[in-house]
Amino acid sequence: MPRRSDPVLTRHSLTFPLFAACLAALLPQAAASQVRIKDIAHFEGVRENQLIGYGLVVGLNGTGDSLKNSPFTRKSMEGMLGRLGVGNLSDEQIKSKNTAAVMVTANLGAFARRGSTLDVTVSSLGDATSLRGGTLLVTPLAGADGNIYAVGQGPVSVSGFSVRGQAASVTDGVPTVARIANGAIVEREVEFALNELDSVRLALRNPDFTTASRMAEAINQSPGNTRARVLDPGTVEIQGAGKSDIPQLLAGIENLTVTPDSAARVVIDAKTGTIVIGANVRIDEVAISQGGLTVMVREGAEVSQPEPVSVGGTIVVPTTEIDLVPRDSGFAVLQGDVSLQDLVDGLNAIGIGTRDTIAILQALKEAGALHADLEII
Repeated sequence: MPRRSDPVLTRHSLTFPLFAACLAALLPQAAASQVRIKDIAHFEGVRENQLIGYGLVVGLNGTGDSLKNSPFTRKSMEGMLGRLGVGNLSDEQIKSKNTAAVMVTANLGAFARRGSTLDVTVSSLGDATSLRGGTLLVTPLAGADGNIYAVGQGPVSVSGFSVRGQAASVTDGVPTVARIANGAIVEREVEFALNELDSVRLALRNPDFTTASRMAEAINQSPGNTRARVLDPGTVEIQGAGKSDIPQLLAGIENLTVTPDSAARVVIDAKTGTIVIGANVRIDEVAISQGGLTVMVREGAEVSQPEPVSVGGTIVVPTTEIDLVPRDSGFAVLQGDVSLQDLVDGLNAIGIGTRDTIAILQALKEAGALHADLEII
């Protein structure tokens, strides 16, 4: 009888016997864990809003935009100085390299109130080499509807650095991207009357009919006059007892626990050799054989001496020997309705490594014996 098993993650640095040992340690945990609804779903309409703005960072130590290659920076400086009463400056009079044009982005929370602060990200738009030591000037931040919701300003914080000399340069991180903690103040609120809603909807982060049905059942069995129904695999609609009770209703619902379900899936990262196999993966009866060549390289050295009464000296000559050893690990037969543990035991019996397992899983999928979604990233 096949044994149940939990998902197991193997890393390319682990040997397959260690993989099997880790799997055996996880097998006793047969019961699926329960999670809170707030961890697998979110309330529809309760989300962040993206803001964007264009501004100037000043005070750079000669690492700003070159005005010749960044005409938009020059125009921005002229406009800013004009608004401050400094006008009629020619191109010859503006030669500063201490200013950089930047794009400023931020996320406005669903219930951010006027006067609250936001973290902002500042990214260079021109050919500035570093934003370190700069200060962002007042920058309006607008939403997708064109309205201004926040204003950003303040000294920027850069994690990377760039050092240049005449013959070499060293760059660590990305010095042209910076952040300002609490660098924007909310000036306009997003209108969202939560208490005026007749119903609310839960949106699952990973749509699944079974999980949605379990969520609706848990909500209907919870205390209170609430009714929930499944609209589709990713949406559960909830009818509350009254409009004034919506916030309290949501607070109770999001802490209910359910057991999420998911389709059987195998995820492979071919670059690192990482394999993640879900617990519900099943394989039909198959016979697996994996063979190839083992390449052995031996490095050595020989001493070469000149003939007697001749010109020259003793030298060391390196030598290299390469042997190709055929390897045939034979067949491993996996019986029908194979579980994750059976698969690992069978592959481990013929000495298959992680990278060879990737090829075998792909072949099983092509043969129609692997009953799971195979995703390669």
